Amino acid sequence: ALEESKRTTLAQLRQTILEILPEADQGISYGVPAFKIRGKTIAGFAAFKNHLSYLPHSGSVFPQLQDELKGYATSSGALRFGIDEPLPVPLVEKLIAVRLQQAFPA
Repeated sequence: ALEESKRTTLAQLRQTILEILPEADQGISYGVPAFKIRGKTIAGFAAFKNHLSYLPHSGSVFPQLQDELKGYATSSGALRFGIDEPLPVPLVEKLIAVRLQQAFPA
């Protein structure tokens, strides 16, 4: 089971994602919570021993948001953030907007 601080921060992130994507199907992808739109995974998250991760399910989201992500540790597939430091809502909105644009080009 997750420690309370991790659970609280991830519950907040889940709520934020659902406010941005109320139509999302919630499920599990690669063993962690994921949010899908029309069958495509748009966002997810995971808990680790010393940090939490936001998962965009695309390696090409972060390069488009380099300025916004300054100060965060990233790999191609994960944005790490502190256990007691929830991601700001405007950042989550941008991450999801970029991923939606990729998944469903106009």
